[in-house]
Amino acid sequence: MPRDTVGRTITVAVVLCLVCSLLVSATTVALRPRQAAQRRLDKMRNILIVAGLIGEDAHPSQAEIERLFERIETRWVDLEREATLVPKEEEESIDTDQMIFLPPDMDIARIKRHPRFMEVYFVRNEDGSLDQIVLPISGLGLWSVLHGFIALDADLRTIRGLGFYEHKETPGLGGEVDNPKWRAQWRGKTAFDETGRVCIRVEKPGGGGGSSDDPCHIDALSGATFTSKGVQNAIHYWLGENGFGPLLKRLQQERNDGKA
Repeated sequence: MPRDTVGRTITVAVVLCLVCSLLVSATTVALRPRQAAQRRLDKMRNILIVAGLIGEDAHPSQAEIERLFERIETRWVDLEREATLVPKEEEESIDTDQMIFLPPDMDIARIKRHPRFMEVYFVRNEDGSLDQIVLPISGLGLWSVLHGFIALDADLRTIRGLGFYEHKETPGLGGEVDNPKWRAQWRGKTAFDETGRVCIRVEKPGGGGGSSDDPCHIDALSGATFTSKGVQNAIHYWLGENGFGPLLKRLQQERNDGKA
């Protein structure tokens, strides 16, 4: 009886597919905790970079990252309730899968939806006073949604740093959001004007577009109009009334009252 029959060939192929599928599935399950831990570590590193606690090119060990992160208090906010801080005793019961869907007239960052509960990061001085706050931001560029963080000084107006950890913008154009020189110009800029309105503008210098002396002006990325506008829109959304704006106003009021 011939061994190389169609039936035998199909049987061998099916068995091989099943074995390979089981191996891939088992490997995925086994590596999932390690991948989650690595994502958490990478997130912490990006927060430390934006906060200026480590350098752009630094590659600290896990132990060093965790030691530096001890200065940072992580809190959850409820964006459906004007970015109210969730009481610590209720944090374990948060449903992180809840989403807020944005109508077009509200969705200036063009992200369509975002989680109802999001983490914010309070960087503390040794005496417990606020040094800065780091907030997550996201917004649509040309090809992708850019995900990153913005850090505000203790005055809750001055920008300490900005950085994106995930995007698919064009290298050499929109991808220049990762350029340390472009990111450096954000430090010391003013996020809000005297009336409390978000004032950051990412636009071409000159021609009515502002200059480096303007505390609200950031030079746009050359040849990347959509990405530059996307960054501006992301900041205006997340620092505005539908993002973390109400939280920042409450913290500012507490600071003015001498409670922070």
